[in-house]
Amino acid sequence: MDRGNDEGETLDAAEVLSSVLDDRGALPLKRDLVAGLEKGLAVIEAFDQDRPRLTISEVAGRTGLTRAAARRYLITLAHLGFVSQDRKMFALTPRVLRLAQSYMHSARLPRIVQPELHKLAHGLKEASAAGVLDGDDVISIAANTAGRAVSLTLQTGTRVPAYCTSVGRVLLASLNAQALEDRITPQRLRSLTPHTIVQPERLHAELARVRTQGYAVVDQELEIGLRTVAVPLRNYRGETVAALNVSVHATRMTVDQLVQTALPPLLHTQAQLRQLL
Repeated sequence: MDRGNDEGETLDAAEVLSSVLDDRGALPLKRDLVAGLEKGLAVIEAFDQDRPRLTISEVAGRTGLTRAAARRYLITLAHLGFVSQDRKMFALTPRVLRLAQSYMHSARLPRIVQPELHKLAHGLKEASAAGVLDGDDVISIAANTAGRAVSLTLQTGTRVPAYCTSVGRVLLASLNAQALEDRITPQRLRSLTPHTIVQPERLHAELARVRTQGYAVVDQELEIGLRTVAVPLRNYRGETVAALNVSVHATRMTVDQLVQTALPPLLHTQAQLRQLL
């Protein structure tokens, strides 16, 4: 942690974790973890787009907490201003955005990516977004629609499944075999549209192609009408740290037209960002 402060940079989650690992890379001891913080954050994460308002029992069911514990955490979060209550229903308040704002203002990756993404989107006059892997999902850390209303998922902070998105497939293709296998099981793959690949064998084959060609194309697998192409963003060590995409509506471009139009600018932006990451 001192290194980050001395250099005037905020350590990201991986750096914070590595600072508490021992020389063998073992995970921190249970006694060093704050269980209350972990459970409080789990309560916040229980709310999502599908369930923006929850009862105490629903929060307990989503987090694995007892009803009594869920009630205490909700009361605490309400006292701190992160949760509001309307009779039996609880909902997050805008104060939760402070947590995301802290990341966006302090983390190095979004600050570096956003200007280049802005130039890419407005140069093509097409929507573009950058994302990172978080468990089974991709979280958008930067986005610019360039005035195109393509999809509600193309916003900073949006979380979407990795297996059926171009950014997600680029990031999945960069994982080692075991990490990838942990994420590709029949139980984790849901058919979101008639085009979604949900067979593990087909998805493995598609990821192998992504690995070979260096980019991913997804045609209406996340939502009907949305076509995207993405490339990995690598740092100077060649490690994939994020991915960048361009998205269009299927009525405006075929897959081939999307690749021909967007891939060269994407690769140019990729090369520009590699010098900075």
